Amino acid sequence: MSSPLRLEEVTTANLAAALRIRVRPDQEHNVEPVAESLAEAYVHPAGVAWPRLIVDGDRTVGFLMAFLDIDWRADGTLFRSGLWRLTIDAAEQGRGYGRFAVQAVAAELRRRGRREMYVTWHAGPGGPEEFYLRLGFHKTGEVSGDQPVGVLDLVPARPAADGR
Repeated sequence: MSSPLRLEEVTTANLAAALRIRVRPDQEHNVEPVAESLAEAYVHPAGVAWPRLIVDGDRTVGFLMAFLDIDWRADGTLFRSGLWRLTIDAAEQGRGYGRFAVQAVAAELRRRGRREMYVTWHAGPGGPEEFYLRLGFHKTGEVSGDQPVGVLDLVPARPAADGR
């Protein structure tokens, strides 16, 4: 990674760069195209979807979309926030951009007072499960559609009273 690495809002000025982001062909079953994600962001109530481009210097290297207080069960009884989509361009994978994206979403959720960050993923060979587990997510035992649900605790553990 070079610097400055940052997230940018998707705008008319960078939309074409966003739409050029593609994963490897063997990963296409793991994540929806950026265009579909942007369409989903558009049709959800304001403030639910948080789409951002991952930019390294002057290069757009990926796309993410967080969800903020989404009605998880669609019945008004459980609201969650987390990472909805993560797409790192095939030519840019393996350079730490995915880790940066997860950490950036976690920081945004902490800033908004959230205590947990959720994610779902396609299970199976070539899927992102190990990536998320390495970053500290753990499986909840739930399934959303056919995808396992993971959660990351955003509140640092407090030291024990004896300092350990």
